Amino acid sequence: MTLFFVIASYLALGALAGTVAGLFGIGGGLIIVPVLMFTFGLQGIDPDIIPHLAVGTSLATIVFTSVSSIRSHNKHGAVRWDLFRPMTVGIIGGALVGAWTASLMSGRALELVIGIFVILVGLKMFFQVDPKPGRDVPGVAGLGVAGGFIGWGSAIFGIGGGTLTVPYLSWCNVRMQQAVGTSAACGLPIAVSGALGNIWTGWHHPAVPELSAGFIYLPALIGIILTSVFFARVGANLAHRLNPQILKRTFSIMLLLVGLRFLLS
Repeated sequence: MTLFFVIASYLALGALAGTVAGLFGIGGGLIIVPVLMFTFGLQGIDPDIIPHLAVGTSLATIVFTSVSSIRSHNKHGAVRWDLFRPMTVGIIGGALVGAWTASLMSGRALELVIGIFVILVGLKMFFQVDPKPGRDVPGVAGLGVAGGFIGWGSAIFGIGGGTLTVPYLSWCNVRMQQAVGTSAACGLPIAVSGALGNIWTGWHHPAVPELSAGFIYLPALIGIILTSVFFARVGANLAHRLNPQILKRTFSIMLLLVGLRFLLS
């Protein structure tokens, strides 16, 4: 791959991830991780670390993109800081452990885990399976434990946690707008802890390519963040003009195909 193609592909990926995040209100990690795995393969990077490098780079991009999302939600009073604080304690520890857990997996095992997760998210979106409020918000300890599990899973899958946090908070009778806003806020500690964990676990790995900080590939990180923030606004504007049901069904089918590709490759 030429340098021009590499740079252009990362800029395009940032635009795609930002648009998807704005359209569907989910983190771009569900798009960034699969596309990075494909792109890294074309670059000839060692297949056994491609999933790790994709997950780590995805988490690093979320550090930058989550800040603007938090500001937007906070302006509308949609962030429940009383829930965010105890959850963050668990998230930080969980994300660090999640990065360590991912580092113990082979490239193929991590690819399979990501593929299964993407398929489950696709099925959830296609059939519109959303948890019904079933309990009250737990205490500080309960929120901390929940944050730990959310941070752990998010660091393994390379996502900002919205796919996990929003359903959990909705199940706890938190209004949807506040669930989404609080989830956006939780994405920052998930991304920071997960990214630091991937720097640590991948720092001395002999197979990481040049211009990497552990399991974070810096050219991809820069290219994605240059375009994703702007295109997130584009996606949000499109969401008000297009049929949301058709969009979600189309995106869910795409996720199912991506997940199946991971399982069958």
